[in-house]
Amino acid sequence: MQPPPSRARGILADGTCHAVFGQGTAVVFIHGVGMSQDVWTPQVIGFCRQHTVVTYDMLGHGQSPLPPEQASLGDYAEQLRRLLDQLGIQRAHVVGHSMGALVALEFALREPGRCLSVTALNGVYCRSEAQRQAVMDRVQSLHSSSSMAGIDNTLSRWFGEPVPAALVPAAQLCRRLLGSVNLTGYARTYQLFAHSDRAHEGRLSELQPPALFMTGEFDPNSTPDMSQAMAEAAPRGTRRVLANERHMMCLTGAPQVHAELQPFLLAAEAGTTDLEAA
Repeated sequence: MQPPPSRARGILADGTCHAVFGQGTAVVFIHGVGMSQDVWTPQVIGFCRQHTVVTYDMLGHGQSPLPPEQASLGDYAEQLRRLLDQLGIQRAHVVGHSMGALVALEFALREPGRCLSVTALNGVYCRSEAQRQAVMDRVQSLHSSSSMAGIDNTLSRWFGEPVPAALVPAAQLCRRLLGSVNLTGYARTYQLFAHSDRAHEGRLSELQPPALFMTGEFDPNSTPDMSQAMAEAAPRGTRRVLANERHMMCLTGAPQVHAELQPFLLAAEAGTTDLEAA
């Protein structure tokens, strides 16, 4: 699957690697830990006919610079603000996956006037003790296990073991991205991801833009209950759960993601208040 030709691509003044496709209202997509902007190809194809689609490598990933050693979500939200400024985009829909969902929500809380809407795909929120211990164990494994073993374990969580035949291409892309990620950038970002599941606890009531919280039925770490809790906390929040999907549904369930996301974006642009009817 190849994206359409971009109308702008390169490295911005602050070092952020980005690409811009299509014309229309802007939609910015933010990838998760260990991935890159390449993971959004299905969404670029699906949305660029009606929107300006912006993808970029978050700090520590792809060709973008490293985050600070003790990074905060604010550092990643600030990267997004600079990206919009340098592209001359005043307002945009902001869509993030996993770690990118945390960044998207942080940006929307800090810069509500610049968000037409915010979407958290497979977002984490207030992990249980067992979930928290599992993610902390993975943080420790960054320092104690081989990179290949870590990739195998990650792909097993995301796609199952063995990987179903229909999901092999998506798993191969994720293996390539995980295998080429900057190890320092990955470690710093994952460390932040592991400790940020409560970063928005008590703050989502301040979220002003329409907010969509969407996850997969069988995502054990970004669960439907997490999306439900976030949707209930956000004044204009709504939840969607995709049947039979897991963590990488932006790849494995791209048509279903598009079918939910497109009407949500259009409703937000139109100022529709009853987003459950979107």
